[in-house]
Amino acid sequence: MSTLLKWDGHTHTKFCYHGSSAESEAYIDRAIELGFRRYTISEHPPLPAGWVPDEKLMAELAMPEAELPLYLDYVTSIKQKYEGRIEIATGLEMDVLPGALSHTEAILDQYGDRLEDVVYSVHFLPGRGGMRCIDFTAEDFTENLLAYYGTMEKVVDEYYNHVEAAIEWAAGLPMRKRIGHINLIEKFALKLPPVDEAQIKRRLEGILPKLAKSGVGIDVNTAGLRVATCGKPYVPEWFFAACKERDIPLVYGSDSHRPDQVGFGYDWFEAQAMR
Repeated sequence: MSTLLKWDGHTHTKFCYHGSSAESEAYIDRAIELGFRRYTISEHPPLPAGWVPDEKLMAELAMPEAELPLYLDYVTSIKQKYEGRIEIATGLEMDVLPGALSHTEAILDQYGDRLEDVVYSVHFLPGRGGMRCIDFTAEDFTENLLAYYGTMEKVVDEYYNHVEAAIEWAAGLPMRKRIGHINLIEKFALKLPPVDEAQIKRRLEGILPKLAKSGVGIDVNTAGLRVATCGKPYVPEWFFAACKERDIPLVYGSDSHRPDQVGFGYDWFEAQAMR
């Protein structure tokens, strides 16, 4: 099982324009220092043109289309450089794109044979004026999602509807695949109207059999621990345990956007895995 291998399965690079310009060697040297045996590089691929209404934000969300082959070549060079020291896996953190699945499929048709890992994440929902980020700012969430749906309950349900569709689609992928930060909808929990935890539990319980049947795993993403408005991992302890019981793959993910974030929160993951 993946929990027995010290593996950081969700990391970023200089090709992320809302992250760090540091070279990947700085991240991977840190991973080696911390005793990791496998390290997945999982950058955001290009988005469809004009995907979100905010042009400035659009420029920061993902690499331009011309950079995707450069990114993949970069990861290949890193794999070769560290061969024998740590296993480097080539991946992408692909976005669930409502109404634009053909964009994702085109990327996979062209580059899928170079990928060992796909982290499949819901970052966007239909909102005011078009697609909106669920994880940009609490203020943006309030103005462009909460105002659009009317209640947090409706936003949360829409989010998990997209997660369920993501699991169904990802089941057909030939490489390792997992759902990214499954509770990202809680990123701004401390600044938004309260979310009913019973609603989240009910939706996650409904997701468990879908995961077990599909072979799709979970990105045990600890980035929420370093977000002041969240303060907890994006995977609840009870859900981690329920996935373990059903042999659903659980892969730790630091979601590092800077070298010093590699391995962040691994102690929490390890404690859950050893229970």
